[in-house]
Amino acid sequence: MKADIPIMPPAGRVDDAPPEFRRAVESLHVPVARPEISVEDIPAPQRLAPYAVAMSARVWLHQEDVAFGRLIVLYDPDNTREWPSPFRVVSYMSADMESEIATDPLLGQVAWSWLTDALASCAPQHQGLSGTVTRATTEGFAAKAEDPTTTEVELRASWSPSGDDLSGHMATWLELLASAAGLPPVNVTDITQRRPSSDS
Repeated sequence: MKADIPIMPPAGRVDDAPPEFRRAVESLHVPVARPEISVEDIPAPQRLAPYAVAMSARVWLHQEDVAFGRLIVLYDPDNTREWPSPFRVVSYMSADMESEIATDPLLGQVAWSWLTDALASCAPQHQGLSGTVTRATTEGFAAKAEDPTTTEVELRASWSPSGDDLSGHMATWLELLASAAGLPPVNVTDITQRRPSSDS
């Protein structure tokens, strides 16, 4: 699965940023409820906005890396961009799909619904949502003819939050990754991973 996306050096210093942006950055650093998801801070892109912060995440299932994501928060205190608010959240997700799902003609709509459902439940106060879903299939030929065909789905989206509390938008991104990886809802046990009882 493609996961290593080039990241440019950070834009602006959080320490020198306006209080609104610093509060937004602090709100992103919330405990991750899912042990399968690991999150880390990464350098943010330059030139997209005066201030930016970024993080990446990977979803691990059965010791395999099954999904990757990146979240970038852009902030323009002078509101010179064509955004509904000074903030813009940019989300990226990629995940390998099982063969029966990969061939579904509605895969793009399903992947987009993972995001919209997560937004509706975690961060309903947002504006200007836009994005794309891409399906990429890799087939092997010649010496690689025996390699299995794989399909990866990528989702790129952006929206503007209302206010500087972005914890719900962080939760949206994590829920998007969980849905792409096929994780069960929080507090619901995956029966395929349960051990049989001693009297079974």
